[in-house]
Amino acid sequence: MEERELYRAGKGNWNAFPFPAETVLKQAERWRDVLAGIERPWLCWNVNEAWCLVQQRLVESVGWTPVVGFDPRAGRPEIIDSAVVLDFNEGFDFPALHMVFPLEFVFVFAPRLAFWHSDLLVRPERMQKIVAIFEGLADGEMAAVDDRGSFLSRLRGHVPRYWELIGCTTRAASRDQFERGSGWWRHIADHPNCPENERESRKRYGYDHGVGIYYWQKQYGGRVRPIPESWVAEGHCTRIRNPHYEPQSPNDERRDLSKDLVHNYDLVEVCRRLGLDDFLDASS
Repeated sequence: MEERELYRAGKGNWNAFPFPAETVLKQAERWRDVLAGIERPWLCWNVNEAWCLVQQRLVESVGWTPVVGFDPRAGRPEIIDSAVVLDFNEGFDFPALHMVFPLEFVFVFAPRLAFWHSDLLVRPERMQKIVAIFEGLADGEMAAVDDRGSFLSRLRGHVPRYWELIGCTTRAASRDQFERGSGWWRHIADHPNCPENERESRKRYGYDHGVGIYYWQKQYGGRVRPIPESWVAEGHCTRIRNPHYEPQSPNDERRDLSKDLVHNYDLVEVCRRLGLDDFLDASS
C-alpha cells in the first residue's frame, strides 16, 4: 500500500482503509479493557505535550477523565495523575493517526465518550455549559458542533455536516451509526455497512468527517444536540479564517499539527486570553 494511502487510512477513511472493520472491532475490545470502570472518559489527542496537558487539566476540572491518545509523530505524552493513556495505533502502525479514528467504534469500548480537537481550548465558564449538555445526553443521543450551514451557504457549495471540533457520543448512538454505516469516518458510501441501494445517493452528501453524522440524523432520525461553533471559535487555534497562518506541513492527509500548531500559536498567550492561566504548567 502506498504511503499516501496509509496517511489517508489513519485519518479514518473507509475509502482507503486496508483492514476489515472486524480488525478494529477486535482492537477496540482492548481499548475497552483499559477504560473499564471509567464512566466519563474524554479523549484528548496529543500533538504537543504542553497543549495536551492543558487540555487534560481542563477535562479533570469538570469531573471527567482524560483519555490520552496520540499521533505517532508526536509520541506518547506526559499525563496527569487522573488520566489514562491509550495507543490507538497499536496493531495498525499507521505513519499518522487522527483523533477521529477511534470515534467510529465508541460503542465497543465506552458508555459515552467526549472528544475535542487537539488545537482547541475552551474558557472555564463555557466548558461548564458544554459539559452540562454532555452529561444530559440520554443513551442514543450525541452532541457535536453544528456545521450544517444556512440554506444560502449550501446553495453556494457548503457541504452540511456535524464537526468533531468538540462533542460527545453515547454507546447506543455510536452502535446505531455503525450498524447503519453512517458514522464519523470519511466516505460513508464505502462504509462496509452501507446499504447497497444507498451507495450512489450517499456520494452526493460529500466525503468529509461528520457527513455521516448529518446523514444519520437526516435519513435515520438520529438525535444530535448541536453545539454552536461560536461557543468555542475563540479558542480554536486553527488555520481556518486565519490569514496569518504559516503552514509547516502539507494541507492534505499528511498534515502534521505537531509542527503547525506551535509555529502559529503561543500556548501561554492563548491561555491568558481565555482565562486559563491556572491550567498552565508552573514552568510556562
